[in-house]
Amino acid sequence: MKRDLYGELLSWKASKSRKPLILRGARQVGKTHLLKKFGKQEYDTCIYLNFEEDPKLAEFFSEALSPSSILEKIGIYLEREIKPEGTLLIFDEIQECPAALNSLKYFQEDANEFHIIAAGSLLGVKLAHSKGFPVGKVNFLDLYPLTFFEFLDAIGKNKLRSFLEEIKKCEPIPEPIPEPFHNELLALLKKYMYIGGMPEVVAAYASTENLLSIRDIQKEILKAYDLDFAKHAPKEEIMKISLVWESIPSQLAKENKKFVFSMIKQSARGREYEVAIQWLNEAGLILKAYNISSPKLPLRNYGNNNVFKVYFLDVGLLSAMCNIPAKYVIEKNNLFSEFNGAFTENFIAQELTAQHLPLYYWTSEGIAEVDFIIEQDFNVYPLEVKSGVSRRKKSLLVYGEKYKPTLLLRTSAMNLRQDGNICNIPLYLIKNFLNLL
Repeated sequence: MKRDLYGELLSWKASKSRKPLILRGARQVGKTHLLKKFGKQEYDTCIYLNFEEDPKLAEFFSEALSPSSILEKIGIYLEREIKPEGTLLIFDEIQECPAALNSLKYFQEDANEFHIIAAGSLLGVKLAHSKGFPVGKVNFLDLYPLTFFEFLDAIGKNKLRSFLEEIKKCEPIPEPIPEPFHNELLALLKKYMYIGGMPEVVAAYASTENLLSIRDIQKEILKAYDLDFAKHAPKEEIMKISLVWESIPSQLAKENKKFVFSMIKQSARGREYEVAIQWLNEAGLILKAYNISSPKLPLRNYGNNNVFKVYFLDVGLLSAMCNIPAKYVIEKNNLFSEFNGAFTENFIAQELTAQHLPLYYWTSEGIAEVDFIIEQDFNVYPLEVKSGVSRRKKSLLVYGEKYKPTLLLRTSAMNLRQDGNICNIPLYLIKNFLNLL
């Protein structure tokens, strides 16, 4: 399955300042498959080590962390030659062996001619609490569920993707997408909101084109996450993590999607669940959008860490948790507007995250709310999300009157168009919106 991150892996391999690489990402977003494919296609040999499947590997890191000693032991154990530059070493589920994680420092300092990529399904949790981790000695990349553009590639719609990627800013106003393409893309987007971007799920749909066959796979992924809570989370936090996780669909179903702790249970308080939410965030299972009261640069200085929204890592898993029926995919706009537009907003959060854009939203004294505030090239752009084709833009107008930005953005099921300083971007085009600014 083609992934956009492959190009970044090629850049890492060719970089003169290359260091051991850590690939972060939630369970089952395709890290192992991508790395094995990269190793097979770009190196003479690829050696794959999984510290969870083979605990004996940890013994090679139990004494001195000398790269030469470690490589010699691995080579003997696997009866494989490890060549500088010509071999890719993959350390998978490396969070199970802290010494192996720490050894990356010494590979960078003493044996950087060897190419090493480490990955792990709960690596974010480990890194956040690893005091001895060698900062500055590794490179990082993040892998997420397939974006809508990657989904188009996976189901054989690569020409449609290429067409969307070539759309650029034009004067005086953007040209609308041809109506046949627009309608087809909206139909495909509804399928994506049901299917999501988890590689195994997308692959199953691509091979069968049967929406009914994928729900069981999504449920199995959700069960695997539940097992991770029980196996890897601090014992005193397991129940809290599960309660937070299960409350997210209800949180997003509200018109005001701000995370409310009393929805977990009536007596819940923020300080009781702070660790649970942080664990889910570090595991890559949720996306957090922080409230800002003033859209000034840099946005992170104006974010309120105590007021936030929580989204799922994948809109398809959200649809599975909500037991959305497959028939919604063929009903006009039903899935877009379901649960007060929860799926549409989650989709946008997912797409922005895949573009490495931090998530913020703006509110004004209960009068208005803009769903996302985006910082790019020393500019701040407000982005309002509409689940249907409504042209109502009250919140954008309130924001515009207050801050006088040069451009207001709205994303909806409407075609590409511009009304004055308000630009409407079709939902399916949000991956390419920076080219329109």
